[in-house]
Amino acid sequence: MTDDPRFTAAFWDDRYSSAERLWSGNPNPALVEEVSGLTPGRALEAGCGEGADSIWLARQGWTVTGTDVSRVALERAAVHTPPELAGRLTWRWTDVLDQVPETGAYGLVFTAFLHLPSAVRRQVFAGLAEAVAPGGSLVVVAHHPRDLDEGAVPRPPEPDLFYTADELAEDLVPVGGWQVRTRAARPRTVTHEGRE
Repeated sequence: MTDDPRFTAAFWDDRYSSAERLWSGNPNPALVEEVSGLTPGRALEAGCGEGADSIWLARQGWTVTGTDVSRVALERAAVHTPPELAGRLTWRWTDVLDQVPETGAYGLVFTAFLHLPSAVRRQVFAGLAEAVAPGGSLVVVAHHPRDLDEGAVPRPPEPDLFYTADELAEDLVPVGGWQVRTRAARPRTVTHEGRE
């Protein structure tokens, strides 16, 4: 779908290999807010990284498949999996650019910070949306385009990689049958190189 090396397994394996841990190990606050109160069932996390969100979902009673393009990330996720959750978690190598998840299979599909060129993003997110079972939920967390100018953490100067909640909702119209429950831009506090 794209020739950009930043969207390859090799790139992400190198990125994960560059540090002992890339992410905080805590679940994404937006995921916690949006999913708390939903009836657990089968869940898919596309781009699970080191597994914190998938592990949190499993703790809430979901049966989770966490997928990522990086085998290094998946190995870390497996190491972080508490033994009591092993039966609720499956870690699977998947390239979302080439592999479409099973249609209608999940009560929840979640992805965070999956920033792709817009034409590719529309295809990938349509596939993720189609993986949601009737009555299920699609939860997407992403950097707002405002981050390009206002964010404390440097972002690539490529506006096409960023999107608003409205743009995402519009992209899903062709998939059909969606009721948008939350469409919001929320502030998030992060610390990068000692700056909050």
